[in-house]
Amino acid sequence: MTDHTSRLSGFATATRAERLGVLAERLGGDAEAVSLLERLGPVDGELVDRMIENAIGVMPVPLGLATNMIVDGREMLVPMATEESSVIAAVCNSAKRCRATGGFQTSYAGSLTIAQVQLCGLSDPHRARLEILGREDEIRVICDEVDPQLTSLGGGLRGLEVRILPTRAGIMVVVHLIVDTRDAMGANAVNTMAETVAPTLASWTGARPLLRILSNLADRRLTRARAVWPAAEIGGPEVVEAMLLGAEFAEADPYRAATHNKGIMNGISAVVLATGNDTRAIEAGAHAFAAQNGCYGPLTHWECTEEGSLAGTIEVPLSLGIVGGATRIHPVAQLCLKILGTDSAEALSRITAAVGLAQNFGALRALATDGIQKGHMALHAQNVAIVAGATGDEIEFVAAKLRQGGRVTEAKARKILDFLRA
Repeated sequence: MTDHTSRLSGFATATRAERLGVLAERLGGDAEAVSLLERLGPVDGELVDRMIENAIGVMPVPLGLATNMIVDGREMLVPMATEESSVIAAVCNSAKRCRATGGFQTSYAGSLTIAQVQLCGLSDPHRARLEILGREDEIRVICDEVDPQLTSLGGGLRGLEVRILPTRAGIMVVVHLIVDTRDAMGANAVNTMAETVAPTLASWTGARPLLRILSNLADRRLTRARAVWPAAEIGGPEVVEAMLLGAEFAEADPYRAATHNKGIMNGISAVVLATGNDTRAIEAGAHAFAAQNGCYGPLTHWECTEEGSLAGTIEVPLSLGIVGGATRIHPVAQLCLKILGTDSAEALSRITAAVGLAQNFGALRALATDGIQKGHMALHAQNVAIVAGATGDEIEFVAAKLRQGGRVTEAKARKILDFLRA
């Protein structure tokens, strides 16, 4: 995808056909790719049957583009799949407000994934631990033979950890296989390694191997992003202060932190879903990481710079891939990766973290000023109009009346619709 500015004036008010025209131009006139979206049903029946069991159809989720994004100096459009009103609008608005300071700067810790092997029934766990650690080279040979292609691409076993874990059922020994999965999320590869090596570990130690599976707490795959918003772009020093107080609330209170992080994941999960990655794994890892210090806390941190600007950072585990699974076989997921112009799991992770930070800025600013409902319900009004029975041109008429009247309810929408039809 050729680099262009992601600042697309009027994109939100364009027709769907006009937006697809812009996208086709960005893709170098690739009309065939864009036609996938025109049909609104790009996954054929045979592929659906192969992706899940008992398939009866597909459940489409709206797919949109976040504009205004600059990530590590690169202008980009970011596909996001979500059913929630205002999510994409918040990212677009947040990204626009930090363009003057260069957008988002990111860093990436690497593509290491942990597979766990649980060993039970050991009376001498410390001896077993040393036995396993002393035979790391043999374990590496076993693991690397599981996936020679991964090894040929520079991946494979990178380290070994052995933990002695006291539990109510007695002491367990837990072996961590630390595997570089490169551009894959890597679940199948590391799970197979764990299952393959478990009998050997049992024969060395006399243990009973039980669970053999990856951990979704991907703390070896941390991605970080930072951005700075000038006070003038936010609404002045008072808004900066109010947003900082809101962030402190999340730092101090897990009840607030849960909603704070949910907003972050609104953005992250939308990119994960659009690219065919595992939303459940990412959600589980993020929330587990947020609780690692013994108390659940926020994934972002906010501070005031010397110039009085608002600076935000995010650190989140992102076990993403661009090969394998649905990412590889789903045509829309492949198109979304093409729109992003990403050629690695690292690049995708950096973009995703930036979107999470943008989403959090948008939510904090809304909460610190007009409240979350003003913008959300304005966008939600069309949905309420449709639920009330409006069709065609009626939808925007009813939605406009709902927005003018403050409260957005289905009962109110029905009254407006009845009046219009009368």
